[in-house]
Amino acid sequence: MKNTMIAQSGGPTAVINASLAGILDTAFAGNDAGEVYGGVHGIQGIIEGDVISLSDRFKGDPQKLKQLYYTPDMYLRTCRYKLKNPDEDSSDYDKILETFKKYDIGIFIYIGGNDSMDTVARMSEFVKAKGEDIKVVGVPKTVDNDLVEIDHTPGFGSAAKYVATSVREIILDTCIYPYANVSVMEIMGRDAGWLTAAAALAVPEGCSARPLLYLPEAAFDSDKFIERVRKETEEHGYAVVAVSEGVRDRDGNYISASETKLDKFGHLQLSGTGSVLADRIKEEIGCKVRDIGLSSAQRSAGHCASDTDRKESFKLGQNGCRYALEGKTGVMACLKRTGNSPYEVEYSSEDVLNIANKVKGVPMEWIDLENAFVRQEMINYLRPLIQGESDIPYKDGLPDYIFEEF
Repeated sequence: MKNTMIAQSGGPTAVINASLAGILDTAFAGNDAGEVYGGVHGIQGIIEGDVISLSDRFKGDPQKLKQLYYTPDMYLRTCRYKLKNPDEDSSDYDKILETFKKYDIGIFIYIGGNDSMDTVARMSEFVKAKGEDIKVVGVPKTVDNDLVEIDHTPGFGSAAKYVATSVREIILDTCIYPYANVSVMEIMGRDAGWLTAAAALAVPEGCSARPLLYLPEAAFDSDKFIERVRKETEEHGYAVVAVSEGVRDRDGNYISASETKLDKFGHLQLSGTGSVLADRIKEEIGCKVRDIGLSSAQRSAGHCASDTDRKESFKLGQNGCRYALEGKTGVMACLKRTGNSPYEVEYSSEDVLNIANKVKGVPMEWIDLENAFVRQEMINYLRPLIQGESDIPYKDGLPDYIFEEF
């Protein structure tokens, strides 16, 4: 019996540890997963040999596993590390294989988003070419909801719930003043506007005004934006704007005030979109403006996680481990929606080569460009994903999350 290695990568989510808990639940259930190890700081940690025993820490302790299930962010820590083409430089792969052999690994499960699925694809092809019997499986996560071949990604539903909740509360805060004022909220989303679209769910019952939504999929027109904000403040006395960090003009230029830094995957590290628009509103309209950045809170708010999201994340973790135990490799655990009323999904595995390095954007027909909003199809898609509130454990008035030094 060989052993299992798990690692996490990319940006955190409120439910990524639920997927880790699902993998461990299946691995510990008398299956042929052997000892279970964790790579600390993702594939980079495995390259460096930074490994801990998850069997020692969690096996036989259901209460601790339950605590992990409710804890946001990444228990195993993370990295953003791009593997090179092995034909050009195989040194990282050789080190990974060395670590795998040291711990007698037969299963490697990587939890992450688009860039992590690139790692799954590369590693599965490399071990196959080397003739090594190591099953490599991906378990999805990303608040961006931009993975293809899956209806929605774990982490998105919880982030969407947090965004919609925050926008609703800001609407209530913005509408109370006797003078015109605007709140501009910058939402995560470099290439896809799914999270910003979730702000459409925020409108309180009885409220006639809706937040203005600006997504990367549609070219941003600065003049029309000002016209729309001005109209909202004249009609309602206030306006709330939800804008994706990655909005661009018609020439493809980012609105962001800062777009010069690149991560290791060559992605622009954006910031400042909200402040740019807030400054423009101040100059053109002259009213009071608040620039509100949700920043990392939108992806790590375990207290506001969707129970639907947590349960699906756990199930996808279970399935990812099961697929590897069944002998599958080079696949990602997936789910497909089979109904909205009632909401139902079915689970499957998909070839990771069909997923890695591809981006799923918001369909243009779901965007209401004229009214800076989204259409009913988007509302129908989003609403089931934010349903349910987990009964998370509290201690001394705060969520009782797990944290361990290693």
